Amino acid sequence: MNLADLVSRGAAEHGHRTAVELGTTRISYTELDATVGRVAAMLGARGVRPGDRVGVMLPNLIEFPALYYGTLRAGAVVVPMNPLLKAREIAHHLQDSGAELLFVFDAVAAEAEKGAEHSGTVVVPVAPGALTGLLADHPDPVTVSAGGGQDTAVILYTSGTTGKPKGAELSHDNIARNTELCARDLFDLRPEDVVLGCLPLFHTFGQTCGMNTAVSAGARLTLLPRFEPQAALDALASREVTVFLGVPTMFAALLAARHRAPDAHDVSALRLCASGGSSLPVEVLHGFEKAFGSPVLEGYGMSETSPVATFNHPDRPRKAGTVGTPLQGVEIRLDAVKDGIGEICVRGHNVMKGYWNHPGATAEALVDGWLRTGDLGRVDEDGYLSVVDRKKDLVIRGGYNVYPREIEEVLYEHPDVAEAAVIGLPHDELGEEVGAAVALHEGATATPDELREFVRGQVAAYKYPRVVWLLDELPKGATGKILKREIEPPRQADRGRCRSATDERA
Repeated sequence: MNLADLVSRGAAEHGHRTAVELGTTRISYTELDATVGRVAAMLGARGVRPGDRVGVMLPNLIEFPALYYGTLRAGAVVVPMNPLLKAREIAHHLQDSGAELLFVFDAVAAEAEKGAEHSGTVVVPVAPGALTGLLADHPDPVTVSAGGGQDTAVILYTSGTTGKPKGAELSHDNIARNTELCARDLFDLRPEDVVLGCLPLFHTFGQTCGMNTAVSAGARLTLLPRFEPQAALDALASREVTVFLGVPTMFAALLAARHRAPDAHDVSALRLCASGGSSLPVEVLHGFEKAFGSPVLEGYGMSETSPVATFNHPDRPRKAGTVGTPLQGVEIRLDAVKDGIGEICVRGHNVMKGYWNHPGATAEALVDGWLRTGDLGRVDEDGYLSVVDRKKDLVIRGGYNVYPREIEEVLYEHPDVAEAAVIGLPHDELGEEVGAAVALHEGATATPDELREFVRGQVAAYKYPRVVWLLDELPKGATGKILKREIEPPRQADRGRCRSATDERA
């Protein structure tokens, strides 16, 4: 099937029901289906053909699902992009994917224009409500989807700790099967359910587990453009949300807000929550379940697995601290096991086709049909997986992946920097904070504040290092390679001298 068929099926079975809502704006399944068809017609008129790539760089607006499914109905490939990206990052995404068209949030259109200067990509600014004007000349919707099955549906940019971001190429079947299993086996979604969309739709978790599962069940997706605990609590109560999906920092923030005002919001409609992105502290899990009266299911996955690979299933015993058992049709094994811990490998219908235009990286990651995740884990006697460690060097800040190599390359562009290494620092609320150890050239005078601001101007807000400290020299091995494991971060009491007093959380 084509993923866009989820919308037409929703229109046929639940036409009058609200599909997506944001604030006071609501769109029914019938209206969404017509809009998706008109987007496909508009793309065709612009010369977009099956297989062409189309960038969608929007926050959680109603326009996102319309453009997402409309692109798929046209047979084209969606390239979701974070609207916080800066020009240099946008340029890579556009040039690597070969996207001919980019729909971008109007508030960041200038940055996108800079990024598109050398790719030839046409940038189309999109403001809330702008689709009416964009589709004015296309009243006749496309009703039959082009392509599907093993055709590429989405290219999700991710990165290991070496090189620039790579695009995980996911087929319609990859995502459709993951969507079906999540909606049916994990969340038991029904048309009367209300799913709170705090997770960004450009991210695989929010996209598949939130948007696609809600649409597949004819449920209502209520969007928040940006997660804020108070706004999320208000939505949980006023929208009578039944299913909430989030990353651990969201659960921690909601729990803290609930403790401050335990009776301020009626959240009795909430029946199920799911956590992913990084490990959810057991104390937070138990505290949240007690405060909100809803079970929290924790799972594991990544962009390359569409994304879900394992989960604590609602019809089986849940084990706190584990990420559960594999989805139906998915296999997990551990390679190079030592002391019960090995590299997690995944095989199944959820595994990506490969990395877009990177055959070498694909061959390294996919071996005999198994995806080598680079994550370390253990499996207990009941088949429950626990993730022991993440990909080497990867920093996960508030659920967002930060890839050290990318930040290090920016640091090395500063004329005073001789050596740089980016590592994750433990953080009570965010999970990890981004830190950078830097050695300067002899005679150089750059300060930690100056280096931090240098990086801040070139990457998305969640990526730049809040903690920067200077060393005479970084530790190295026999071959001259920097040994990150031997870098000693500043003590907690000293970190204030390494960062700005106006340190942001975004």
